[in-house]
Amino acid sequence: MQTVGSGLAKIDREGRRADVYLSRPGKRNAMTVDLMKDLTEAFRRLDADDDIWAITLLGEGPVFSAGMDLEMMRKRVESTSFDDEAFPTLLSSIERARQPVVAGIKGAAPAGAFELTLPCDLRVIGSDAKYGLLETSLGTFPHGGGTQRLPRLIGLSKAKELVLTADYVDPEEAHRIGLVHEVCDPEAVDDRTRALADRLCENAPLGLRNGKRALNAALDTPLERGLEYERTLGLELDDTADYREGFEARLEDRDPEFGGE
Repeated sequence: MQTVGSGLAKIDREGRRADVYLSRPGKRNAMTVDLMKDLTEAFRRLDADDDIWAITLLGEGPVFSAGMDLEMMRKRVESTSFDDEAFPTLLSSIERARQPVVAGIKGAAPAGAFELTLPCDLRVIGSDAKYGLLETSLGTFPHGGGTQRLPRLIGLSKAKELVLTADYVDPEEAHRIGLVHEVCDPEAVDDRTRALADRLCENAPLGLRNGKRALNAALDTPLERGLEYERTLGLELDDTADYREGFEARLEDRDPEFGGE
């Protein structure tokens, strides 16, 4: 396990997968500016690592994250040193990571922690997790991407319901509306998250990366331009060893051995 920055984030590598941990378990992984900066550094390191094909985002201990550190938020208005860019920079680093990112939501992920999971590509949740946007019950509204990323995932009407009521969303309902991709026993969240990331690592890494790029552009790009971008990204892979290996393995009825080239 490798610590990052001030030690509030950790990276654990296993094969082609990297696990990124929020590492403040004594405070239920409540996010401070230092923790957010450590996580950003972790994703920047992994984004540059061609040997890593998929990433998980997990919480050390029994809880994914309690959200923003409440003491920090209470003092934020008075502080002259609070970094307002730390959270949006972190979310962008997750969204822009070349590798697919799978979040494991166990115990709780309210408010800012909920928003932290939205730029991830896939989400696994425990059946007892407290998962919701609580900000309108705290005198504000979710403005760390919640009002923009959430409608793109589940539609505007359902997003309005979650934002404006500040209610937790039941994990099974979250699965039904496409917000999360798997609901599992609470004690199995981390293992199921790692297993899903390992499943992604069975596929060609260049295909994963360009597929993620194309999908991320889909909702913000007019169809004709999106189709052109998709074709461009596809043509980039036509002369790669992995492209040839994928088709040869299928023709020979064997598992492919991708190398990222």
